[in-house]
Amino acid sequence: MRKTVGIVLAGGLSRRFGSPKAFAMVGGRYFHEWAVEALKEHCDEVVIVTRPELIDHYLVEVGLTTDSPEFAGLGPLAGILSVMESVQADRYIVLPCDMPFVDSEVMGKLLARHVNGVTAVMAEGRHHPLVSVWDRDAEPVIREALENEQNRVMPVLSRVGVTWVDGNELADDVKQVFTNVNSPVVLERSEKNERNHR
Repeated sequence: MRKTVGIVLAGGLSRRFGSPKAFAMVGGRYFHEWAVEALKEHCDEVVIVTRPELIDHYLVEVGLTTDSPEFAGLGPLAGILSVMESVQADRYIVLPCDMPFVDSEVMGKLLARHVNGVTAVMAEGRHHPLVSVWDRDAEPVIREALENEQNRVMPVLSRVGVTWVDGNELADDVKQVFTNVNSPVVLERSEKNERNHR
């Protein structure tokens, strides 16, 4: 049986949002709670990667970690690598905390389409490389990139081998589901859309 670990990326600085996005709320729950909910059904365990100053603020009963000191603050690849190096698994399901409308059904469909390398989402012409499933084999590639101060995700994906899944295969309202909530304005608009669809 293959072991699957979920990674919630919650280590960004949230400059545009103005406060830590992991603790923004929609539908009465924190963003990070929605992310954990989307992953836990499909994973043996879930780990939130966050900043050191926030680690005591989480109340969810999942693993918590920070970037390894070697690569602290180098973006999402550092977060993914930190979990890969601390929790052994065959594959890792990654979800950023600022996409609270991605649910368990979407992540289950994405996982079902994963064969090898990395499987990630493309919706409305936009790549979402962090809504994705990564094989353990990606670990040395990520480490090498970070050691060379290359912290962009797309070049790593091309080296590992990526399969892009059309978001329309995963969700009905791709515009809403795959929205990155990067500012309070986007959150307000997204909440309004969510209410209108209920």
